[in-house]
Amino acid sequence: MEDKDIIRLYFERSEKAISETALRYGALLSHIAFGILRSREDAEECVNDTYMRAWNSIPPSQPKRLSAFLGKITRNLSLNRYERVKAKKRGGGSKEVALEELEECLPAAGDLQREVEDAELAELINGFLDRLKKESRIIFMRRYWYFCTVSEIAEDMSIGESKVKMSLLRTRKKLKQYLEKQGVAL
Repeated sequence: MEDKDIIRLYFERSEKAISETALRYGALLSHIAFGILRSREDAEECVNDTYMRAWNSIPPSQPKRLSAFLGKITRNLSLNRYERVKAKKRGGGSKEVALEELEECLPAAGDLQREVEDAELAELINGFLDRLKKESRIIFMRRYWYFCTVSEIAEDMSIGESKVKMSLLRTRKKLKQYLEKQGVAL
């Protein structure tokens, strides 16, 4: 079933919308959640929560890209759950490592002005990603959006871990240079 048909089911308040969403995007959403949480049970719960959020959001929202809409919900729910689990365990994981790698490329967070500029920064980063070669963009997104480990990326893309690491290093350097040229204070 196509996205427009699934969205129409949400607008009709048909429960079939949930089953069609699960059929079409369940694997993607599970992958996103598991990449962050590293727990099948927690990932499954976040995916189910995603379906509920979609049900409550559509309508009035009418997403242009259903996959992106659902992926963002899943990612945010997973990150929130991860923070709660981390607060309990106080342990480190792949998310921290991935975010630490990006620290030198991105401005510090926390102040009000920074929050206002988030949308502009997102636009700049999207523009940067559009300029990358496909393989570099995929590696970068898998690492920093989906929080996949270097070994997972290497295995899934049938390349060596050293190639993944080098690609990430070069892309971070290019991102830093790009943002500095755009006037972003790092």
